[in-house]
Amino acid sequence: MDLTAPSDGILRPTVPELMGLTQNLAAQAGPLDKSGDWPTHQIRQCGESGVFRWFVGPERGGLGCSDADILRGYLQLSASCLTTSFILTQFTGALRRVAASGAAIVDRVLEDLLSGQSLASLGISHLTTSHRHLGKSILSAEPGDAGFVLNGFSPWVTGSPHIDWIVVGAEIEDGRQILALLPMDHPGISVDPPTKLMALTGSHTGAVRFDQVQVQADAILAGPEEQVLVGATGASTGGLQTSALAIGLADSAIGLIEQQSVTRSDLTEPANRLRAEQNVAREDLLSLATGGQACSPGELRGRANSLAIRSSQAALAAVKGAGYIEGHPAGRLCREALFFLVWSCPQPVMAANLCELAGLSE
Repeated sequence: MDLTAPSDGILRPTVPELMGLTQNLAAQAGPLDKSGDWPTHQIRQCGESGVFRWFVGPERGGLGCSDADILRGYLQLSASCLTTSFILTQFTGALRRVAASGAAIVDRVLEDLLSGQSLASLGISHLTTSHRHLGKSILSAEPGDAGFVLNGFSPWVTGSPHIDWIVVGAEIEDGRQILALLPMDHPGISVDPPTKLMALTGSHTGAVRFDQVQVQADAILAGPEEQVLVGATGASTGGLQTSALAIGLADSAIGLIEQQSVTRSDLTEPANRLRAEQNVAREDLLSLATGGQACSPGELRGRANSLAIRSSQAALAAVKGAGYIEGHPAGRLCREALFFLVWSCPQPVMAANLCELAGLSE
């Protein structure tokens, strides 16, 4: 799939399926936010458009898109519907870890995941945060006769009531960790009701619990080893894709200001300034994806967070009181922008955003 941008730097879909997909996602974004329903149709459309195949090489049945092309795709998708795009990051993160593993179970499930016939999500956030109880991991793995036994819970699993598979991480008493691929109907696995969020409630993110869950050796994707997420191949947590989604959301917000500026000249300069900033952030994102060093990933993440928040609030101001009425896209974008302050946000990035909000930035 060709997702390359023309020399003028403006991202334009070059594949009809992608253009149709983004148009459909944009049309459904408002109703999805209002209902909080699971985006069944949107996820199916992504599968039919081949989105899941972007992330895996042709030797495993994928399209083998470059990191830069994947980020171009995310920029378009997130400008259309952040809820669907966020769900995709979790599904494709699981897919990449499955595809990169040599576990025996992979060959049985990979094609269904690539086509979107089956869905997998990640249950690994507790391995990278301070989720512990009485000094122990909230999801433990005990060596058993033929593998491991899991007990505990993973607190943030996107799409948990709807997925078929989960890539779950657990910690052994000696500090080593494992990653395993398990079917959601496996004995001992249960799902809590999804958490109601300020935005992106349609992602149906909630806890998945494990009660004496038997994990056979052929289901182990990686480990046992210390810091299994570092050693395991596949998608890293957070990273450039998170910045891409923030920059994509800013694109949508700036578009609202530009629409208003057609009849209000006082909005032209703010719209142009924000658009120029968004273009620079986009170019820095793609540069990092191809090995450039225009800035660090952490610096870009801080800038992307700031841009998403400021551009969405500027859009709200531009549309005036109409934007404060439930259902207006400006209000939705404001709520969605706040998500980037809490989603996989490293402490230095959070500190930089706090300083900016407190007026302490240089």
